[in-house]
Amino acid sequence: MTVQEWIAGYQRAWEERDADAAGELFSEDAIYRDQPLGDAYVGRDGVREYWRGVTASQDDVRVRFGEPIIAVDGRRAAVEFWVTMLNGGAEVTLTGILFLRFDADGLCEELREAWHFGEGCVDPPAGWGA
Repeated sequence: MTVQEWIAGYQRAWEERDADAAGELFSEDAIYRDQPLGDAYVGRDGVREYWRGVTASQDDVRVRFGEPIIAVDGRRAAVEFWVTMLNGGAEVTLTGILFLRFDADGLCEELREAWHFGEGCVDPPAGWGA
Protein backbone atom coordinates (compact mmCIF):
# COMPACT_ATOMS: atom_id res chain seq x y z
CA MET A 1 0.00 0.00 0.00
CA THR A 2 1.35 3.42 -0.92
CA VAL A 3 1.13 6.49 1.31
CA GLN A 4 -1.51 7.96 -1.00
CA GLU A 5 -3.58 4.74 -0.86
CA TRP A 6 -3.30 4.73 2.93
CA ILE A 7 -4.49 8.36 3.13
CA ALA A 8 -7.45 7.59 0.82
CA GLY A 9 -8.39 4.65 3.04
CA TYR A 10 -8.14 6.79 6.16
CA GLN A 11 -10.34 9.43 4.53
CA ARG A 12 -13.00 6.85 3.60
CA ALA A 13 -12.93 5.31 7.07
CA TRP A 14 -13.38 8.72 8.71
CA GLU A 15 -16.16 9.91 6.41
CA GLU A 16 -17.98 6.59 6.84
CA ARG A 17 -17.20 6.44 10.59
CA ASP A 18 -15.89 2.91 10.06
CA ALA A 19 -13.70 1.92 13.01
CA ASP A 20 -13.01 -1.53 11.55
CA ALA A 21 -11.75 -0.07 8.26
CA ALA A 22 -9.60 2.39 10.20
CA GLY A 23 -8.10 -0.41 12.28
CA GLU A 24 -7.13 -2.37 9.17
CA LEU A 25 -4.85 0.49 8.08
CA PHE A 26 -2.61 -0.08 11.10
CA SER A 27 -0.10 -2.75 12.06
CA GLU A 28 -0.93 -5.16 14.90
CA ASP A 29 1.32 -3.25 17.33
CA ALA A 30 0.66 0.28 16.06
CA ILE A 31 0.92 3.36 18.25
CA TYR A 32 -1.83 6.00 17.73
CA ARG A 33 -1.56 9.35 19.51
CA ASP A 34 -4.51 11.66 18.93
CA GLN A 35 -2.88 14.42 21.01
CA PRO A 36 0.82 15.10 21.56
CA LEU A 37 0.49 14.98 25.34
CA GLY A 38 -2.12 12.22 25.56
CA ASP A 39 -1.78 8.51 26.11
CA ALA A 40 -1.35 6.30 23.05
CA TYR A 41 -3.89 3.84 21.74
CA VAL A 42 -2.05 0.59 21.04
CA GLY A 43 -2.63 -1.93 18.27
CA ARG A 44 -5.54 -2.33 15.90
CA ASP A 45 -7.92 -2.86 18.80
CA GLY A 46 -6.76 0.40 20.37
CA VAL A 47 -7.31 2.25 17.08
CA ARG A 48 -10.79 0.76 16.74
CA GLU A 49 -11.66 1.68 20.35
CA TYR A 50 -10.52 5.28 19.80
CA TRP A 51 -12.37 5.61 16.49
CA ARG A 52 -15.65 4.18 17.83
CA GLY A 53 -15.61 6.73 20.63
CA VAL A 54 -14.46 9.81 18.75
CA THR A 55 -16.68 9.37 15.69
CA ALA A 56 -19.86 8.50 17.63
CA SER A 57 -20.94 12.16 17.78
CA GLN A 58 -19.82 13.05 14.23
CA ASP A 59 -22.19 13.42 11.26
CA ASP A 60 -21.91 14.85 7.74
CA VAL A 61 -18.13 14.46 7.89
CA ARG A 62 -16.14 15.90 4.97
CA VAL A 63 -12.41 15.12 5.10
CA ARG A 64 -9.81 16.75 2.86
CA PHE A 65 -6.10 16.06 2.79
CA GLY A 66 -3.29 18.17 1.39
CA GLU A 67 -0.41 16.81 -0.64
CA PRO A 68 1.62 14.54 1.65
CA ILE A 69 5.29 15.14 2.31
CA ILE A 70 6.94 11.74 2.02
CA ALA A 71 10.42 10.91 3.27
CA VAL A 72 12.93 9.51 0.79
CA ASP A 73 12.67 6.07 2.42
CA GLY A 74 8.88 6.08 1.81
CA ARG A 75 8.27 4.98 5.39
CA ARG A 76 7.52 8.38 6.93
CA ALA A 77 5.06 11.04 5.86
CA ALA A 78 3.30 14.15 7.06
CA VAL A 79 -0.03 15.33 5.70
CA GLU A 80 -2.38 18.20 6.52
CA PHE A 81 -6.09 17.56 7.00
CA TRP A 82 -9.13 19.83 6.95
CA VAL A 83 -12.44 18.45 8.21
CA THR A 84 -15.89 19.99 8.43
CA MET A 85 -18.67 18.16 10.23
CA LEU A 86 -21.52 18.22 12.65
CA ASN A 87 -20.20 17.23 16.06
CA GLY A 88 -22.98 16.65 18.54
CA GLY A 89 -25.19 18.63 16.15
CA ALA A 90 -22.90 21.69 16.04
CA GLU A 91 -21.06 22.76 12.88
CA VAL A 92 -17.31 22.57 13.46
CA THR A 93 -14.02 22.65 11.58
CA LEU A 94 -11.05 20.52 12.55
CA THR A 95 -7.65 21.20 10.97
CA GLY A 96 -4.34 19.57 11.66
CA ILE A 97 -1.53 17.35 10.56
CA LEU A 98 -0.78 13.65 10.75
CA PHE A 99 2.78 12.45 11.28
CA LEU A 100 2.96 8.87 10.00
CA ARG A 101 5.44 5.99 10.05
CA PHE A 102 4.78 2.88 7.95
CA ASP A 103 5.97 -0.72 7.94
CA ALA A 104 7.22 -2.56 4.84
CA ASP A 105 3.63 -3.51 3.87
CA GLY A 106 2.39 0.08 4.00
CA LEU A 107 0.49 -0.31 7.27
CA CYS A 108 0.84 2.51 9.75
CA GLU A 109 3.12 1.69 12.71
CA GLU A 110 2.82 5.07 14.34
CA LEU A 111 0.43 8.00 13.96
CA ARG A 112 0.74 11.29 15.81
CA GLU A 113 -1.83 14.05 15.40
CA ALA A 114 -1.69 17.76 16.11
CA TRP A 115 -4.94 19.64 15.51
CA HIS A 116 -7.11 22.72 16.06
CA PHE A 117 -10.86 22.71 16.53
CA GLY A 118 -13.16 25.66 15.84
CA GLU A 119 -16.85 26.52 15.68
CA GLY A 120 -18.60 26.73 12.33
CA CYS A 121 -17.84 25.15 8.97
CA VAL A 122 -14.90 27.00 7.43
CA ASP A 123 -13.42 26.21 4.03
CA PRO A 124 -9.64 26.07 3.66
CA PRO A 125 -7.94 29.22 2.40
CA ALA A 126 -6.81 29.52 -1.21
CA GLY A 127 -3.70 27.42 -1.85
CA TRP A 128 -4.24 25.19 1.19
CA GLY A 129 -2.87 21.70 0.95
CA ALA A 130 -0.64 22.23 -2.05
